[in-house]
Amino acid sequence: MKYHIKLTTEMLKGATLAILPGDPGRVEKTAKYIDPGATFLASNREYTSWLAQINNSSVLVCSTGIGGPSLSIAVEELASLGIKNFIRIGTTGAIQSHIEIPSMIITTGAVRLDGASKHYAPVEYPAVADLDLSNALVSATKENNIPYYTGITASSDTFYPGQERYDTFSKYVIKEFQGSLEQWQKLNVLNFEMESSTLFTIANAFGLKAACISAVIVNRTKNETPDDSILAQSEENLAKVIKVVVNYIH
Repeated sequence: MKYHIKLTTEMLKGATLAILPGDPGRVEKTAKYIDPGATFLASNREYTSWLAQINNSSVLVCSTGIGGPSLSIAVEELASLGIKNFIRIGTTGAIQSHIEIPSMIITTGAVRLDGASKHYAPVEYPAVADLDLSNALVSATKENNIPYYTGITASSDTFYPGQERYDTFSKYVIKEFQGSLEQWQKLNVLNFEMESSTLFTIANAFGLKAACISAVIVNRTKNETPDDSILAQSEENLAKVIKVVVNYIH
């Protein structure tokens, strides 16, 4: 049994695909959307897991918590149990004015503003998504008639200074990140989130496949505070897309 996720190979029943929300509270809802008969497997720290069945194949849904370090633990332990395909689902803040709420961002590559990925590959190593999984996400999003964008994400270890937020205790951002929001906007980065660069780097370094889709719940060119009123719809949209993707893969 793996120390952190509390899972064994036998518990996964041959699953090779893992859906990775950050929030443990999203796991059951996502698994049951895929399969109403999905079953609970384990819960320890930030790692909660459920197993769904579709087309006679097993699909794991396992939370990773927030950020690269905790995600890296999940990917390490799941890979050692036979998981070969990872799809990160979550919420995000857009930084380009044309991106609408609600919509989806399918990340094709990530700016490595995290620290965890540097423990797996030097910073020159690109954090890129798997093409096949990303194309499946695009097709599934189209099938559900959900607006979407594809492109580069800035993936930060911190929610506040690394994303140049000033609505904080100190109201201060260190010089390294001052002006960084405008810089990423000018470089056509679409959004900020906190996991994709770690996921993509590890997956590519290990010879595995990974993709990321995020529901836009705030556009920071208009508002700094996420819109919780659309959170439920965003979660449902993510689940709809994932159900179709799982059907494609299996």
